Amino acid sequence: MSLVRARIRRSSRRTTGGRATLLAVATLAGALTLSACGGSDGGKKVSGSGGNYVTGASGISTVSRAERAEAPKLDGETVRDETLDTSTLKGKVVVLNVWGSWCPPCRNEAKYFATVSKEYADAGKDVAFVGINTRDNSKQSAISFEENYGITYPSLYDPAGKLMLRFPKGTLNPNAIPSTIILDRDGRIAARTLAPINDEQLRSMIEPVLAEK
Repeated sequence: MSLVRARIRRSSRRTTGGRATLLAVATLAGALTLSACGGSDGGKKVSGSGGNYVTGASGISTVSRAERAEAPKLDGETVRDETLDTSTLKGKVVVLNVWGSWCPPCRNEAKYFATVSKEYADAGKDVAFVGINTRDNSKQSAISFEENYGITYPSLYDPAGKLMLRFPKGTLNPNAIPSTIILDRDGRIAARTLAPINDEQLRSMIEPVLAEK
C-alpha cells in the first residue's frame, strides 16, 4: 500500500507541475493577445509606477512631462537581419508600433504609418519610427507585409513578444496588438494607444511631444 501511495503522490506532483506550466504559458499568451479595442480608461486619470496618465475618449493615453517613465532598452535584430538599439535614438521623438503580419487591425493602420513616417522624414523632422514585429513565425512574412504597405522604417523582430515584456508594470506599456507608443526626446514614455489608428490620430500623438522644448 505504501508503494501505491508514493506513486500516487509522484503522479499528483507531476500533474500539478504540468498545470502550473500551462497556466504560466496561458498567462503570457493572454498578455500578448489582449483586444486592442478593450480596456479604455474612459478619460480617467490613472496612477501607476510610471506616474499618472490620462486616457481620452479617443483611447490615446498621455503623461505629463514631469511624470513620465523611462522606456526600456529595446534592441536586437530587425526583420531584415540588421541590428537596432532604440537607446541610440535619444534626442528624437520615437514612434514605436507593435504589429504582426497576421493581425487585421495592423494591416488596416499600416498605410497610415507608411504615409506619416515618410512625411516626417521628408520634412527633416526629428522623429524616428521603429516597428516591433511580434508573433510572426518567419521574417519573410514580416518583410512581405512591409513591402505590401510601403513600410520603410526598421522593425525589431520579436516573435515571442519578449521586448513588450520589458516595459515596467504600471507604465503605458504595449499590452495589445497593435499598440503605438510615443517616446519623448529623453527616451521617456509620453503617449500610448492600444487601438489601430489613422494618420490624423498618429499626428495628434506625435505633434505635442515634438513641440516640447
